[in-house]
Amino acid sequence: METIALIAQVQSSTAIAVGLIFAFAALGTGIGFGLLGGKFLEGASRQPELAAMLQVRMFIIAGLLDALSIIGVAFAALLLFANPLLGALG
Repeated sequence: METIALIAQVQSSTAIAVGLIFAFAALGTGIGFGLLGGKFLEGASRQPELAAMLQVRMFIIAGLLDALSIIGVAFAALLLFANPLLGALG
C-alpha cells in the first residue's frame, strides 16, 4: 500500500511541476515577445531605412525565443506521459 502512496505523491508533484513549466514558459515567451516587438518598433521608427533588415533579425530571434518555450513544453510532456521518476520506485 505504501508503494501506491509513493506513486501518487510522485505523480501529483509531477503534475504541479508540469503546470509550473507551462506557466513559466508562457510568461517568459510573452515577456520576450513584448520586449522584442517594442525594440523592433523603436528601431524601425528611428531608422526606417533599416526596417527590412531589423524585421529579418526580429523573426530569427522570435524563432529562437519560441523554440526555447517549446523545448520546455516537450520536457513537461515527457514528465507527464513517460515519467522517468516512477522507475526509481519500481
